[in-house]
Order: sequence, then C-alpha cells, then structure tokens
Amino acid sequence: MDGAPASAHSINLDADGRGTGGGYSYEILHQPAFSLAVLTLQAEASIMAESGAMVSMSANIELQSQMKGGLLGALKRAAGGESAFVSTFTARGGPGEVTLAPGAPGDIAAIEMRNQSFFVQSSSYLAGDASLTVDTKWGGAKSFFGGEGLFVLMVQGQGLLLVSSFGAIHRKTLQPGERYVVDTGHLVAWEGTTQYTLRKAASGFFRSMVSGEGIVAEFSGPGELLIQTRNLAALAGLLKPFFPSQSGSGSGFNINLGGS
Repeated sequence: MDGAPASAHSINLDADGRGTGGGYSYEILHQPAFSLAVLTLQAEASIMAESGAMVSMSANIELQSQMKGGLLGALKRAAGGESAFVSTFTARGGPGEVTLAPGAPGDIAAIEMRNQSFFVQSSSYLAGDASLTVDTKWGGAKSFFGGEGLFVLMVQGQGLLLVSSFGAIHRKTLQPGERYVVDTGHLVAWEGTTQYTLRKAASGFFRSMVSGEGIVAEFSGPGELLIQTRNLAALAGLLKPFFPSQSGSGSGFNINLGGS
C-alpha cells in the first residue's frame, strides 16, 4: 500500500486480490465462491483477525486471543454477533504464513484504508492491520424494535481491511443526492461518510410483514457500498423446514448419527 490520499467517496479495492502492507503481503485465492486469504508476515509483524477465521499457519506464528477493548469492548462485540475475543497472529523469529477464511462460502475483498472510516456488517469483518481501530456501533432503537437490530463495526485508520461476503460482492456507487435501499442482510461495508437511515421495507406493519422484507438501510449519495448477493439468514430460513424441531416433532428428516 502506498501513502497516496484516497479519492473522495471511494473504496480502494485491490482488483488483483494481492498487495503489501506494514510488514506483510497478502493474496486472495480461490475467488469468488471459496475464497482464502494468504498473508505472509515479516519477522515480528502482526495481523488481527476475527476469532475462528484461521485455516492454517506456519509453526512459528504465535497466536494470541484477547478481549479487545477490555470487558466493555468484549460485551459490545458479543452484542453485535461477533466473538468476544480477537485473534492476533505474530511471526516470531522469521517470516511466517497465515491463511484465513470466513465460515460461509463466498468472496473476500481487500480494502486499502487510507486514513478513512468504514462501517462493516459485523459478520463480514474477517481481518485487518493491527493498527486499525475497530469498534461496535448500534444501528439505533428503530432497528432494534423492528426485530432486526443492525449492529455494525466502525473501522478507522490506515492499512489492510479484509471483509467477507456470503455469495459474491456487488459494488454500488451512489451519485450526489442519489437514494438507494439495501436489505440489511445483504450489506457488507460502506464508507463512514455515507449517510443512511434504517426503516421498514414497506410502509405500515402489515405491508412490511407480507412483503417478506424486514429492516432496510436507505443510503444517500455520494458514496460507495459493498453488497453481498446472498443472505445467510434467508438461507437458514429456507433450510429450517428440513430439520426436526427441538421437540423432535413435526416434519423434517430423521437423522441417525449412529449408536444404539
């Protein structure tokens, strides 16, 4: 990454899926369905990642998990649907490799942050430069009482930010004054300077309920959005009828895991 200033209202994505940062280089492989981020750390360099994102690493990589931001920070992360712990990977005694991947099939995008701020859907944060500041923000009472609270991460600073998606990543550029609506389950990341409000998809409780849509985010340009083409919660809803209920009654598959 170079130190050139970012253009106004721009998300700096690495088109070729590779680059360098402060003490590390990275490459994104197997895009777009089963993406894997491969990071090569120089001696004593570190990278931070969401807990559970590690796929593999060199034997000399030291892994430390801690409650970022102390107890209060951990509680905020847990409330936002994340792990209360953050993993830090450090190469000891020489260079080392770490590979990272999200839990669901999909893509990984590398954002080169240049003293910028971004909002990231909590489930889309994968990893980032150790110098970045990551804080959990609440979408507001309107989203909470709507039953689909939108907890987002505010990421600030300079360096690499890796975000992941369920499905492919669609990039949407908004012109000044342009208004655009996105289902919150399809949001990945957007610029911190982009204005948005949360509301029901349709006016009126009944209309919103029968529409099949819940809470949406209405953005006002200028700005750029990263949108995922699939919604994990929607997939879970589709699969639910095929699994037995907790009581063991109702329709669904009878799964035998072995034993007597």
